Amino acid sequence: MARQDALLRLHKNLITRRTELRKRLGFELEELAHVKHSSACGDPADAAFDASGEEISSAIAELESKELAQIERALRRLKAGTYGKCEVCSIKIPVTRLNALPFSTMCVTCQREMELDGGWAADHGAGDWGRIADGDPMGGREVNIADLEIDLSK
Repeated sequence: MARQDALLRLHKNLITRRTELRKRLGFELEELAHVKHSSACGDPADAAFDASGEEISSAIAELESKELAQIERALRRLKAGTYGKCEVCSIKIPVTRLNALPFSTMCVTCQREMELDGGWAADHGAGDWGRIADGDPMGGREVNIADLEIDLSK
């Protein structure tokens, strides 16, 4: 019962964070649009300062947007009854991990394996960047990058 209570509390926290991120993203996007419309700077230094401020705001908005997508995914998993289970090995993710990272989809062991060993990429042959397999245009043929000749004199 304690795990279920913890999951309900995490659900409430995810909803609160989602609402907060939606508000912040809306405000930041509105602010970026306002700055672009009112960019009547006369001084190059002011223009550079404004551009760097826009770049920082845009980067923050991108990070918050990614977090929002992860939260939305966690909420969908809650609804489906799969929240709190590792997507790889299906064991229960400890509540302490979910408290630290509420939108976590893997247990620590599987996450570590994926990060250190390439995880899924190694299992699916994505680790060999020396070989390329194109879909339809190549008819399934593989191309070895080392065999390609490139004229760099142009």
